[in-house]
Amino acid sequence: MNPVNFIKQYLTQGLTPKGILSKMNINNPILSNVIDMAQKGDTAGVENFARNICKQRGIDFDTEFGKFKDTLK
Repeated sequence: MNPVNFIKQYLTQGLTPKGILSKMNINNPILSNVIDMAQKGDTAGVENFARNICKQRGIDFDTEFGKFKDTLK
């Protein structure tokens, strides 16, 4: 199953983002920091993080984020 489908499934179960990561056995300090930013409402910090990761990998953030949003419909 693709990771987005796992996330959708966990969201319908009412899990928090940290709960989802725990279920997926992901223990990454950087990702934990991003989750903390999101829980504190620092959406600009989360977006900045995502844009930087995309830039490092040669990915257009806006295009990929649009595709991601489409998978959640």
